[in-house]
Amino acid sequence: MRVLHVTPHLGGGVGKAHAAISAVLPASVEQTFALLEAPRDRRYIELIEATGARILVAGDPAEVTQMARQADIVQFEYWNHPKLYECLARCEFAPMRSVFWSHISGLFKPVIQPALIAAASRFVFTTPASMAAPGVAAMQAADPRKIATINSGFGFADVAAGAPPTTPKIAYLGTVDFAKMHPGFFDAIDALEGDDINVSVWGADVTGEAAARIERMRHPQRVALRGQTADPRAALADAGIFFYPLRPDHYGTAENALIEAMSLGLTAIVLNNPAEAAIIRDGITGLIGRDIAECGALLRTLLGLPDRRARIGRNAMQDVAATRTPAISAAAFVKLWQALLNEPAREASFRDAIGDTPADWYLSTQRLPGTRWQPAPADCRSIASKGSLAHFESVAKDDGSLAELRRTARGCQG
Repeated sequence: MRVLHVTPHLGGGVGKAHAAISAVLPASVEQTFALLEAPRDRRYIELIEATGARILVAGDPAEVTQMARQADIVQFEYWNHPKLYECLARCEFAPMRSVFWSHISGLFKPVIQPALIAAASRFVFTTPASMAAPGVAAMQAADPRKIATINSGFGFADVAAGAPPTTPKIAYLGTVDFAKMHPGFFDAIDALEGDDINVSVWGADVTGEAAARIERMRHPQRVALRGQTADPRAALADAGIFFYPLRPDHYGTAENALIEAMSLGLTAIVLNNPAEAAIIRDGITGLIGRDIAECGALLRTLLGLPDRRARIGRNAMQDVAATRTPAISAAAFVKLWQALLNEPAREASFRDAIGDTPADWYLSTQRLPGTRWQPAPADCRSIASKGSLAHFESVAKDDGSLAELRRTARGCQG
């Protein structure tokens, strides 16, 4: 079975997931990865290549189109990257068996166009919370084969069975710019009582808003910005509590950091956002707060209850080891691909779902049909963060349609 993966790149969580899954796929699966941009980080590429998979940089739409003709299954690693939208709109695909593995939830921005889900042969989410995204439940009811959920976040595989960590030290492991972190994180830490509060915050941006917020704390000495880490296990080694309150509208799905922390026996505290609530069983494998104040109260209580931390940490270790492994996800994909092989290839016009121009592509990530685009503060920034207007501009330089969007966005407050 020849599977072509079309992906903007293999960095971050996507590369990490495929490195783990590729290592346990059966030999009957021949994988090729078509990268839509030159790789900047080869860490996961090298791991995937070591399994025998081929990784190529696709120079233009015609090359991707030809590679798709030679594949039994074409799987799009889907998130709101402009290169992927360019590929979907510009490639003249022959009839094929297409799978989308969505690394965004679709619950908030970036939205997933229902017409794009309908155009795919299979649409696979990484969290069951995505069943609440627009149009998803109705499509699954109409065709139960259409929608699936396959996890992309895995714990550490070689954690020895035994006691979870007993230290009350607190950790947070975030994205590069802490975009997902709830703004009340530092307020909750500041409100704790005691002189021995020790919090390590991991993430690359050590001079931005997080640093400024720490400076405004009454107890700034409690928090240390540790910088970015390529070794989450080592970063979490000294902690016993994983304090992970995220913004309610964040884009995440599998939440690798949360699952990794749980696999090490850390006791996690999260907000009741859909993605996190789909991972944690409240009071059993972690704790879920209804708001940031309740998260802070749970943290305050947990600091004084080492036995409860140990019980929840042990449950978390066992749960991740039993339910979130590369072997489980690999088997689910093989089953899905094999079932799809029994169906005829089908024509799909992804362009109809996302539009013709870069402006159309960007707007398709921002609003559903029949609704107006309201520029947000992020739209007026020139920093090309993932999926932003500036990111689309960086790929489609001097495009007239994006220039019009930029003029519209200039009135927003950044």
